[in-house]
Amino acid sequence: MQRLLENRHAQMNRALRWSILLLVGFLFITQQVMTNGPLVAYDEEINSQSKPQFAGFAGFILRRLDDLGLRGLTATTLLLSAVFIAYRFKTWRPLNLALLSLLALNLVVGTAKLFLGRTKPRDGFDLLHAGGMSYPSGHASNAVLSWGILAYLIYRYAHVNRFQGRLATAGVVTISLTICIVSLIRHTHWFTDLLGGLFIGSALLVAVIALDRYVPSKSQLH
Repeated sequence: MQRLLENRHAQMNRALRWSILLLVGFLFITQQVMTNGPLVAYDEEINSQSKPQFAGFAGFILRRLDDLGLRGLTATTLLLSAVFIAYRFKTWRPLNLALLSLLALNLVVGTAKLFLGRTKPRDGFDLLHAGGMSYPSGHASNAVLSWGILAYLIYRYAHVNRFQGRLATAGVVTISLTICIVSLIRHTHWFTDLLGGLFIGSALLVAVIALDRYVPSKSQLH
């Protein structure tokens, strides 16, 4: 038992360090956006490049891929899955973690969006404090945090080995990057919007994991 606790505390400390590092990355990107720093130059460069046009069924598929970062879809999927896992293992923790992650995401990302008020590429100009809601990308942060927490819950409560856990992690990364690429193609976000969304979503994800590792739970299998 003592060794198990030591292992959990080591995991917590490692997760905390990563969370702080990712948060620093988000703050750096935010500083670049607020001061029109060198990183922002990539926004216009990427946005001005010609992009493939998708119509008909291909356009439909592209929109559905973008929906994988939609708040309603990600939150609903996460909550329903957390309820099932909570019922299956007779513990409230999966649901508590899901609710905590969603509340933290909406509070942090929502506050940043309202504070910066950045316009979207489709508006034809890049302005701050103009009533926009572009930075950070909600789709990118939703994808990382919601699908990431779901993968974490499955790994912790199901009979999943490390290889399968890594496959789940690869799946979350693939979904998140796909959403970012689709957003760039569809001109729905600037590059730094997506980068900021990935960083803050990852920071919150790892912070929730750190909290979970800090408080012991007999229901978890790992």
